[in-house]
Amino acid sequence: MTVIERPLVETVRRPLGGGRRPASPQWIAAAPFFLYVGIFLLLPTAIVVGGAFIDSTGLSLSNFSTMNQRFVINAFINSVVLSATSAIIGAVFGALLAYAVATGNPNGVFRRLVSSACGVLAQFGGVTLAFAFIATLGSAGFITLWLQQHGTNIYANGVWLYQLRGLVLVYTYFQIPLMVLVFLPALDGIRPQWREATESLGGGTWHYWRYVAGPLLAPAFLGSTLLLFANAFSAYATAAALINQGSVIASLLIANTLTSEVGLANPGIASAFALVMVVIVAVVMVLYTVLQRRTARWLQ
Repeated sequence: MTVIERPLVETVRRPLGGGRRPASPQWIAAAPFFLYVGIFLLLPTAIVVGGAFIDSTGLSLSNFSTMNQRFVINAFINSVVLSATSAIIGAVFGALLAYAVATGNPNGVFRRLVSSACGVLAQFGGVTLAFAFIATLGSAGFITLWLQQHGTNIYANGVWLYQLRGLVLVYTYFQIPLMVLVFLPALDGIRPQWREATESLGGGTWHYWRYVAGPLLAPAFLGSTLLLFANAFSAYATAAALINQGSVIASLLIANTLTSEVGLANPGIASAFALVMVVIVAVVMVLYTVLQRRTARWLQ
């Protein structure tokens, strides 16, 4: 019997019920992920949507009646300004740092060090980050006191760290490393041959960035900036630790509406405010996805 005929004979002799087990559906492996998304993302969103359109009388739009009040509009405007400012600053400086990393040795110590640090600092937020800035740049922070001893008072016109300007500085702290992480793959996708081709055709650095690298990186840069905007717009814990009075931004407005100390707590109105934030973040993330798909065309 030849070697080729042996597997065929063994297959014929095999009992009908002894075949290979049927393959399990592919979605079973992703079931824990879908369960996690359903419990911690879809269910809270459904609760917010339901709470925004339901009051004591049933389905109603009364929870949105306070959206035209001045303090509510100011809170959302401040959130947009804070998110846009920190996103632009973080995108510019993060892109420069990512470019310095991308032009270096891909296996060097500098790249590994910066990538590891950015991975940690991008997740460093909340009360811990607020306490770090209070201990460093607060009214009694060690840098503040050191500057005062050398004749410089950074709070001569008020303690701005606990205001909107202070939030921009604190948010930028974790926006820059996040920009490095999300923009570095796009810079790695730029091939050196494209620059060599530009130079061989008589073009210089300006022509390369104006007609080759710039248009290719623009969607990735804009998409990363939108991601930073959404990241800052939805942040809460850091602002709550720094600013414990007032509704300066939308997330603090929602918290104060839920936990009012003067009996004005209204979960329905808080759900309406939260729904507006969800819609804004959803629109931003859709634009981010569109830009990322455009970037993925040439990255692949």
